[in-house]
Amino acid sequence: MDARTCSSFSLVLFIAAIIASAYYDSAEAATTKGSFEDNFSIMWSEDHFTTSDDGQIWNLSLDNNTGCGFQTKQRYRFGWFSMKLKLVGGDSAGVVTAYYMCSENGAGPTRDEIDFEFLGNRTGQPYLIQTNVYKNGTGNREMRHMLWFDPTEDYHTYSILWNNHQLVFFVDRVPIRVFKNNEKPNNFFPNEKPMYLFSSVWNADEWATRGGLEKTNWKLAPFVSSYKDFSVDACQWEDPYPKCVATTTKNWWDQYDSWHLSDDQKMDYAWVQRNLVIYDYCNDSERFPTLPEECSLSPWE
Repeated sequence: MDARTCSSFSLVLFIAAIIASAYYDSAEAATTKGSFEDNFSIMWSEDHFTTSDDGQIWNLSLDNNTGCGFQTKQRYRFGWFSMKLKLVGGDSAGVVTAYYMCSENGAGPTRDEIDFEFLGNRTGQPYLIQTNVYKNGTGNREMRHMLWFDPTEDYHTYSILWNNHQLVFFVDRVPIRVFKNNEKPNNFFPNEKPMYLFSSVWNADEWATRGGLEKTNWKLAPFVSSYKDFSVDACQWEDPYPKCVATTTKNWWDQYDSWHLSDDQKMDYAWVQRNLVIYDYCNDSERFPTLPEECSLSPWE
């Protein structure tokens, strides 16, 4: 694709995204926001966490000693989760910024998990987004996408819509991945366990950039990813009698219109499928001679 074609596609996508996001704009008016301390706790390396003077921008840094991470104080089951990120710029090979939801504080063997992972690059090469879904400790459901912008130059919004019918990964309100539930007992759709939301910056140069061929250049440390404008409109889990045990349709993210992509979102999603998908496990017959059950579920329905 030449530069003019890419620019034209980007313009069309931008316009379509504005139209498609109208529903979410009105729905998010009542979302929970606030300071970092209101929503999150540092998981490790507090000395690698800083904020702007007004406290509205949060920075995680990685050096050759350690990275840094945070998590929400609350757990949720179903909802809309959104954050603006600006990723490590320049030569970020080997560096991974993870933005994800997980049912456990650690990578336990029976965890449920919903992942955005931003894979660093050598200078001038594009960032890749890897997404993954785990249920009861089983993942291996990776997809990788290119982006239609440089995520290191400015903040962009990364969101997750999660209900009992589908998981949708959004970038600037554009759906890049749809993961459907068949609404039957299964081992692939995480709909039973409440999850925290996490983010972290860490070194993964054994695999993250060109399969581990490109190593982290520690002379360029610290590597910093920045965050702002966290918003959540979700069902907060409360023990011992959580209200999030079933679909109730009381919330916009749990109503019929959020069980499927809208017509405008389908246009955006089709553009992404044609132009930005680098890897889809459902197309990897060498890795999966028998494709996983969910690969037969249509994202369009």
